[in-house]
Amino acid sequence: MAASDQLLVVIDPVARRTDGESVRIAKDVLSAGAATKVCLPEGPEEFARALIRRGARRPVVIGDDGALLRAVSLLHRRRELTACALSFVPVGGALSLSRSLGVPMGAVAAARAVLDGAERRLDLLVDDSDGVVLGALRIPSPPSRPLAPVPAGAPGEEIGGHPWLRTCQSLVRTFASRPSRLGPVSTTGPSRLRIEVDGVCVVDLDQPVEAVSVTPGGSGTGAEIEVRAVSVGAGSSPLRLLGHKVTVSGADFRYGADSVVSGPVRTRTWTVRESAWGLTLPAAP
Repeated sequence: MAASDQLLVVIDPVARRTDGESVRIAKDVLSAGAATKVCLPEGPEEFARALIRRGARRPVVIGDDGALLRAVSLLHRRRELTACALSFVPVGGALSLSRSLGVPMGAVAAARAVLDGAERRLDLLVDDSDGVVLGALRIPSPPSRPLAPVPAGAPGEEIGGHPWLRTCQSLVRTFASRPSRLGPVSTTGPSRLRIEVDGVCVVDLDQPVEAVSVTPGGSGTGAEIEVRAVSVGAGSSPLRLLGHKVTVSGADFRYGADSVVSGPVRTRTWTVRESAWGLTLPAAP
């Protein structure tokens, strides 16, 4: 069997504890279809070591959105995303990012996509602190899913009061680059922000802004940017643009990216890296 047909299956510790049955099913499907080496990391060093020492094996991560983000962040900082296509089996509670990327929901369907699918190159947003965004970026952070303050440098959803989730908290803290500790910045009401797209100011500080969203596009189009300014009259439409570099500056603001709340910051720049990373998805019919 060729080395490219061999899999390195890295199972996130939180996935093992929250839904061990789905983990077992996914592992059985993968093992039945390919030669697999299974890694059960218990901490950040083991997680990193498994991916770094993968050799020619194709890495498969089993876990939630946070596990996928940690894997991409690690490979990005090691500048190994170009030569490494990730495969992912979603197991856990936070799976909205995985779903938006086209990963099948359910252990069996996702594992079969790993075996029979094809690599798809996806765009990536990289900020000026070397953090990455796989899905949508929103300013201010969405109020519908309030997240607890996260330790400095730790992207992740609310950890809650479960002692056994400390391992995940440690993994998050180690592998992702994020801005400083959340402070008492209000996320309600309009903001005074200067927004530049590809070096051109599209909204300045004199125009209050209700919301900004940035989503990686595809096929060389750059990012899809939508700015909702506070309108004086009724029926005002949001400003929609395409661009490769977005800079937001002004008063302290928080932003939500991949269900993670970061900030406050006074300026942040995101740059689109086209086809920067590969994800195995179901083959087109």
